Formats: sequence, C-alpha cells, structure tokens
Amino acid sequence: MIKTLVTGASGFIGRHSLPLLLKAGHEVHAVSLKKKNPCINGINWHQADLKNQTQTKRLIADIRPTHLLHFAWCTEPGSFWDNPENNQWVQASLELLKTFQAHGGKRIVIAGTCAEYDWNEEICSEERTPSRPATLYGNCKYELQLKANSFCEKYQLSLCWGRIFFVYGPHEHPARLIPSVINSLLNKKTAECTHGKQYRDLLYVEDVASGFVALLCNKVTGVVNIGSGESRMLRNIIETIGGKIDCPELIRLGSIPSRPGDPIRLVADISKLRRESGWSPKFDLDSGLDKTIQWWKGLI
Repeated sequence: MIKTLVTGASGFIGRHSLPLLLKAGHEVHAVSLKKKNPCINGINWHQADLKNQTQTKRLIADIRPTHLLHFAWCTEPGSFWDNPENNQWVQASLELLKTFQAHGGKRIVIAGTCAEYDWNEEICSEERTPSRPATLYGNCKYELQLKANSFCEKYQLSLCWGRIFFVYGPHEHPARLIPSVINSLLNKKTAECTHGKQYRDLLYVEDVASGFVALLCNKVTGVVNIGSGESRMLRNIIETIGGKIDCPELIRLGSIPSRPGDPIRLVADISKLRRESGWSPKFDLDSGLDKTIQWWKGLI
C-alpha cells in the first residue's frame, strides 16, 4: 500500500490533489495548520505546524508515509514575494525531508515555482533556462530545490520538483487577479486592473493537482514544469470574464500599476511533463473560467 502524506492539504492546490490520490489507490494522510479541513471521505486528517520540529517528528513517526507531496509554504498574495517566513520554510522543509527519510520514506514530490527562473527568458525550459530568481520567495524555493536534491542523492530518495506557473480556479485567494475580477463583476463593482498586456501561462487548479499526482505516481525525477504550455494575454482573459458575466463596462484596465519587475511574457515548456508522466490537461481556459465563475457565484 502506498501511504502518501500531503502537506498544505487544505490549501488551493493541495485540496484538489486529495481525491485524485484516493482514486489512484493511495492511503492518503493530509496535514494542515488549520482545524477545519475540506470534507472529503477517505482522507486521514492531521493538524500540525510543520515549522515546529517536534510536531513534524511526531506526525511522521505516527504516519510513517512512503510518499510525500509537499505543498505547504507561505502564499499570502502581495506579501509572499518578500516575506521573511520564506526562510523559515526552507529549514522546515529540510527537517521534514530528514524525518521522512529516517522513518522509511522513499518518494518525494515538492512544489516549486516559475519564480526560480530567469524571467528575461520568455519560454522557460527545465534544461535551457537558467535559474536566476529575483525575489526572496524564488530564492528560497531554489535554495530548497538544491539542498533537497543533494539530500535525496545522498540517501537514495526519489525526488521530483514541480515548478508551478500560474494557477486559477475554485478556492483561490480572492485578492488574486481572476477571483478579484470575477467577484467585482458579480457584485456590480468596477474591476481595477493593470494594463493587462502581460502574457501568462494559466492552468486550471484541478489540472495542476493532477499534474503533481501524475509526477508522484510515475516516479519522474528532477525539475518539471507544470503549466498549460500556452501564452495568454491577461487583458484578453479579463475581457473574456467580463463577457461571461455580462459586465464588460465595469473593467478598468490600466487603473492600477503593475508589480515592479513584472515580466511581459512568462510561459512554460511542458514537453517533459507530457513525455515522462503521460499527463495532459482536462480543462481548456474557456471551460476552466466557466467552472471558476460558477463556483464564486455559489458563494454569493
């Protein structure tokens, strides 16, 4: 029996991985800092602060997982780029790996980020694009990737590092772009946006989760991009949302400034993900936006 521990399991991506792991036949253990967790039948829930070594050691000793899917990190919109807590997560994650190995763990997949790449490169390839992060968040993720790789090589653990590009869908933080536009328009308020001329690689959250599960189950190793492989102008996506909600006149493009250092184009080369895991997305942008809008409507 494959016994998988998912960290950050009540988070945006983590929660969507849980039913997929159950479907794949795993015994699923989910850990979260929060007491209230998504109600999914068949999931073994645990509460722990992974930045506390004592709690981490107790958790792993109790579960003794064979597989680890590690999403937990600081992700608060706006602040996560330079939050000092990023440094704490590097150390906490390394302690998690050490404890996992000490109790017989074998297979690890960790969530990385496209912010590890040099953003002067428009199409990011695992083999060709240099890692040159420009933020504390990106630097800390890259530091963990290097240290985790060395640790896993030393102890012969199987490690895959999934670099996430841009995710949207149900349960996303309401302050982020797509939910902020959707909620503004659903409530008949103006949607304040940047110029929207940036091109981004957006992937529906269930497809992101299925990509991670595919990596975990197929024993792919090394760095792997997780994205759609398609370049979309944010302006067009925002206007598509306006049309779907029938409030295009409430969109205010260019009313707020872009984040300093924001690249114009950032897209994933996903050929390795497709080739080595057999993964393919189930949702195109149009159907993903429809499902996202319907989910937010259900909360009003």
